[in-house]
Amino acid sequence: MQTRKLGNNGLEVSAIGLGCMGLSFGYGPAAETKDAIKLIRTAFDEGVTFFDTAEAYGPYKNEELLGEALAPMRDQVVIATKFGFVGGETAKGLDSRPENIRAVAEASLLRLKTDRIDLFYQHRVDPNIPVEDMAGAVKELIREGKVKHFGMSEAGAVAIRRAHAVQPLAALQSEYSLWWREPEAEILPTLEELGIGFVPFSPLGKGFLTGAIEASTAFAKDDFRNIVPRFSEENRQANGGLVEVLGRLAAAKGVTRAQIALAWLLAQKPWIVPIPGTTKLHRLEENLGAASVALTAGDLAGIATALADVTVQGDRYPAHLQQRVNR
Repeated sequence: MQTRKLGNNGLEVSAIGLGCMGLSFGYGPAAETKDAIKLIRTAFDEGVTFFDTAEAYGPYKNEELLGEALAPMRDQVVIATKFGFVGGETAKGLDSRPENIRAVAEASLLRLKTDRIDLFYQHRVDPNIPVEDMAGAVKELIREGKVKHFGMSEAGAVAIRRAHAVQPLAALQSEYSLWWREPEAEILPTLEELGIGFVPFSPLGKGFLTGAIEASTAFAKDDFRNIVPRFSEENRQANGGLVEVLGRLAAAKGVTRAQIALAWLLAQKPWIVPIPGTTKLHRLEENLGAASVALTAGDLAGIATALADVTVQGDRYPAHLQQRVNR
């Protein structure tokens, strides 16, 4: 697989990474440990060198899983993890106090079975802590060699600029896909100006863009999508037009909807690295195949034309979570 650079400090990763959250958290029952390890190691064998986790995924279980799965090839991969919640539990609120950032780093190093965190993200901007103090805490960890690169997640342009002035960011991780294009307005131009890479999570619209989710699809009780307005039965039915458009485009190229969606992201900027997640080996193979799908200028223009008349229905987060985004 080809590689891409995130930021201006030499962080090089595979063009497509692996978002590991769903193996332990957020999308129904956790995968069996042996199956999850097999999937992670298969991804590595297929050329993936960029793996994304967080203390909050579980909490802690996902980091422990990656630590075990990647131990044999630790020096050949880039591991990204995150800090920023009380005790690693999203329901308990935000915590980016410098002392908590250090505590999370030390605990994550142990769970990941490593001596350094390659990319350490602030999971969400904490309005109670000056961005400069947060960035300064990460800068100190970088100085000590415990962290290699700094990132933020779902941050707004002002917060990005303030943090970057203290400690240059390698990457911003935020949602971006064919059904959530808000970053194009302000975030992408800011990142391009500052030389910061972009890591889209949910690049397949939390599975919707694959065509595998229909209006009648029932999610597991502990699946996050049950509380996402965009995934209400009514909105899934209304958003089916987007899946139909993707289906026609994919058929014309002889690929799948997921591959079109990921190839489209890769074509936007050379410093964009999507991190689709999955628990299924055949979906992993499908997603990684997108790296070989070349979209021409004509293809991209055709996608833009086809999507111009598609209006996606429903918010991407419930109101109580949306307030944590883009501060």
